[in-house]
Amino acid sequence: MDKAIADTVDWLLEPADIGVRYLALRDLVKAPPQETQKAKADAHRQGPINVILSKMNQQGYWVKPGPGYLPKYSSTVWSVILLAQLGASIESDGRVAIGASYILDHNLVNDGMFTLNGLPSGTIDCLQGNLCASLLDLGCTDPRLDKAFDWMARSVTGEGVAPITDKKATLRYYSGNCGPFFACGANDKHSCAWGAVAVMQAFSKLPVTKRTPLIERAIKIGVDFFFSIDPATADYPHGYAPKTSGNWWKFGFPNFYVADVLGIAEPLVRLGYGKDPRLSNTLKLIREKQDGQGRWFMEYDYTGKTWVDFGSKKQPNKWVTLRALRVLNAM
Repeated sequence: MDKAIADTVDWLLEPADIGVRYLALRDLVKAPPQETQKAKADAHRQGPINVILSKMNQQGYWVKPGPGYLPKYSSTVWSVILLAQLGASIESDGRVAIGASYILDHNLVNDGMFTLNGLPSGTIDCLQGNLCASLLDLGCTDPRLDKAFDWMARSVTGEGVAPITDKKATLRYYSGNCGPFFACGANDKHSCAWGAVAVMQAFSKLPVTKRTPLIERAIKIGVDFFFSIDPATADYPHGYAPKTSGNWWKFGFPNFYVADVLGIAEPLVRLGYGKDPRLSNTLKLIREKQDGQGRWFMEYDYTGKTWVDFGSKKQPNKWVTLRALRVLNAM
């Protein structure tokens, strides 16, 4: 590790920031297990993880019972996604397990679809991917999650899924997730790259031993989609919008359905494409956004919308820096 990166890592390891410290020890410096375990316990007892869990109803939901998509971004769906990004773990706090089970009981329908309203019609790629990835990160081993990954793969490849017009089919597309290749009703039925980022984050975190041939085919479609253009341009279909969203170049934390270019690099590097020349401009862009002290700024935030705030805009940010260094460190 060169000195510039080492100094940045030291910044992330400052004791005052318990949550970031734990993840930096785990993901960047590969600290001794005893040190990492202590930091993990501290993060669950004193850090943002504990704040969010303290807001959970004892039944396992946040704000109000039910599927919990609204209000954004403090309800059940978003709280569970945020807990996962903070490194929360089922084995470390029983409340995490209760929240994860609540999601499976209220947002997952029989065919493996995570939905925003508890009905198949509410399925959408960004939610599916985010919840699959989050439950995996939390340490969920419920067999229902396997079915969710299977549906997600089918929704990408189209295998065994009837078109939206076939109302009598047992397994079909709906108005949100309306077709294969990440087609989304919110993107005028074009492939949605924000949805693709969420889906590919989940697939990239799935252990290789659990990647069925179907899932491997879906991963290939995702990789081909990302590399269908130079990912640094983010010039993917933008449906109703006149041009590509500028949010692609605003790195932020936490990460919900609005994705950034760093979010494209994360799963691709995890899947082994870090040295693929097609990703070189994206990695160059990530490095160029680093300031003179080796830090990255918060450019897209959810201040005042989640249970915890994670830093001011246009300021060096430890959570964003952690994301960037994970990608570069994996190189």
